Amino acid sequence: MKDKSLHDIKQLAKKAHELTVRAVAEYSIEVDAIIVSRCQEEKRIESALDGMLDFCFDKNMLEQYRKLCKYYHGINPSAAVEYVYAYRDVWDSRAKRFRKK
Repeated sequence: MKDKSLHDIKQLAKKAHELTVRAVAEYSIEVDAIIVSRCQEEKRIESALDGMLDFCFDKNMLEQYRKLCKYYHGINPSAAVEYVYAYRDVWDSRAKRFRKK
């Protein structure tokens, strides 16, 4: 029973990793498309940032997230800052510890 559970956990971890790799690839294409086309559509940019946030535990996704936030700052600075705060709320444990004090 334990061997099956361990195998199931390993399979789940493998699938999660594969999903992350795919998400980074797909969102990287979207980020580049937004920036290269000089897209000003806030809904498109925010949709990408919303989806990317779930994967920002990955350093490659975080790099893309930061890149898009920086670009978005030139369009809507206050909204871009909110996305930085959203990242911190979800992923930055130091920020979480600071708020608890």
